[in-house]
Amino acid sequence: MLLFAVNVSAQKITSADLQVTGLTCSMCSNATQKSLETLGFISSVKPDLNKNIFVLTFKKDADINLDLVRKKVQDAGFSVGGLTASFSFNQLKVDEKGQAIVDGNVYRFVNAKNKTLNGTVKASVVDKNFISGSAFKKQATTANSDAYASGTGLINGKKTRIYHLSIS
Repeated sequence: MLLFAVNVSAQKITSADLQVTGLTCSMCSNATQKSLETLGFISSVKPDLNKNIFVLTFKKDADINLDLVRKKVQDAGFSVGGLTASFSFNQLKVDEKGQAIVDGNVYRFVNAKNKTLNGTVKASVVDKNFISGSAFKKQATTANSDAYASGTGLINGKKTRIYHLSIS
C-alpha cells in the first residue's frame, strides 16, 4: 500500500481572495455575490470592485468545496481569474511528491516538497479554471503531476479530486 501523507484533521480554509474576470458593472458583481452567497459554507462575501476581487470568509468547521465556488462564479456568467486561500494547518506533512491528504482533500503543492506546514499558509489554486488559460498552459509545462491536466488522479485505488496549490 502506498502511504502519501499523514492525515490531519485540524486543517481548514479560513478565507479566500477570489478574482473574477469578465465583470463590467456593479450588476455583474452583484449577480456573482448573490450566487456565491447561496453556498452554505460561506459566511460572508465582500466585493472589492476596484480589483474585481471577492473576499470570502468561510464558516468555522465547514466542509469547503473550492470547485463549487468556481461553479457559482461560472453560473453567474463569469470566470475565476485566481483564488488564493488562507489555510490553517496543524503540522501537515507534505511528501516528496508535494502531496498531502487532509480531511479527505488531496493537495499537491507545486512548490513545497518534504515539508511540514504549520499555522496559516496562503496558497493559490493553480488548477484549470482557477487561473487564466495562458497561466494554466505555462504551469502545465512545469507541473510534474500526471493529474494536473485533469484535476483527478488515483489515490489508494480511487479516482480522486486533486487540488494543485502554489504557496505564496
